[in-house]
Amino acid sequence: MVYEISLKTTGRTQLVDITRQVESIVLQSGITKGICIVYVPHTTAGVTINENADPSVKKDIKSMLDKLIPWRESFYEHAEGNSAAHIKSSLLGCSQTVIINDGKLLLGTWQGIYFCEFDGPRTRKVYVKVIEG
Repeated sequence: MVYEISLKTTGRTQLVDITRQVESIVLQSGITKGICIVYVPHTTAGVTINENADPSVKKDIKSMLDKLIPWRESFYEHAEGNSAAHIKSSLLGCSQTVIINDGKLLLGTWQGIYFCEFDGPRTRKVYVKVIEG
């Protein structure tokens, strides 16, 4: 079964902690050992795993990505004006896989799962697949 998380982002670039929603889906699945795949079906968004204890980490990630991949439209050939978002999505990727053990995501102490918006605000989807094994 594939589960869906719906999100409404509020800014052009935003990291949204979806760890609790993914944990809830794993619990709901009843699977105690296996893997959880988190997939973002958007070309201007992504998903990453990183520290979720200190909010400055999210700010640093957003800030550095903006410095490395600026929004200046004159840099890019893509006519829609969101090339920076496509590049950021490609760099971070559209999926993450997390091991499930004893019915829980096997994340590190400080790790969380983040939906990464690069072309918002928008309404977005995240798909979650839990596989027993």
